[in-house]
Amino acid sequence: MTASPAELRELARRLRISSIEMISRAGTSHVGSCLSAAEIMAVLYGAVARLDPKRPDWPDRDRVIVSKGHAAAVTYAALAERGLLAPAALETFALDGAGLFGHVTRADLQGVELSTGSLGHGLPVGCGMALSAKRDGLNWRTFVVMSDGECDEGTTWESALFAAHHGLDNLVAIIDYNGIQSLDTVESTLRLEPFAAKLAAFGWAVRDVDGHNVEDLLAALSQTPLEPGRPSAVVARTVKGKGVSFMEDKVLWHYRAPRGEELAAALAELEDHA
Repeated sequence: MTASPAELRELARRLRISSIEMISRAGTSHVGSCLSAAEIMAVLYGAVARLDPKRPDWPDRDRVIVSKGHAAAVTYAALAERGLLAPAALETFALDGAGLFGHVTRADLQGVELSTGSLGHGLPVGCGMALSAKRDGLNWRTFVVMSDGECDEGTTWESALFAAHHGLDNLVAIIDYNGIQSLDTVESTLRLEPFAAKLAAFGWAVRDVDGHNVEDLLAALSQTPLEPGRPSAVVARTVKGKGVSFMEDKVLWHYRAPRGEELAAALAELEDHA
């Protein structure tokens, strides 16, 4: 699937609307995390990842792991846009007895390679997938969409060492660096900077980009591996709650669900951007 930058921006807008509606309906959390990742998911599912909705188990498909599993709403919305999930299923998100859980869960879902949400597990599993493909001489790639908060985890940095050691240039980590985790800023919780330099020191090829600029994301993700023989990392600088002015860069919207007037105001802002 390919799409123009304008189409990808429109896709990101639709992903934001779907995420807000799903989270509001369920009264659940993580709307800010979904909104910050909208362009990342639009570019990945709309232009970069090799997937075939008619053959969801296609052996040569790219593997996509959404390690920031709390961004489940935007993930399911992207799967629906890509044809891997029935759009009507989105109405059941995080409701009792439904199959779309509040954190990304494989279950019987096509396009979900790994159940996630316990942060720090996506990159280790992605390393295993990439190593397996490398040793079997297969050409598919593994993309891991990560949060900045999970870069506090020791498993992330152990995996970073492992990937470089084994020359996993079929592995791409995309870090949604929105600067807020759980209850506070990343800077106050556990400082990551100089983040790109640290990844480079661990042996990764790194691009530091505006995570809301689809052209920048396309340029980085379309040329992977960024360097032959090295795993690729795209540090995507984003804004928590992007697209809704009263949610942007606010820690409140990690856990709060928009309802009533807040929901109407959020959707109106996104409709105005059409």
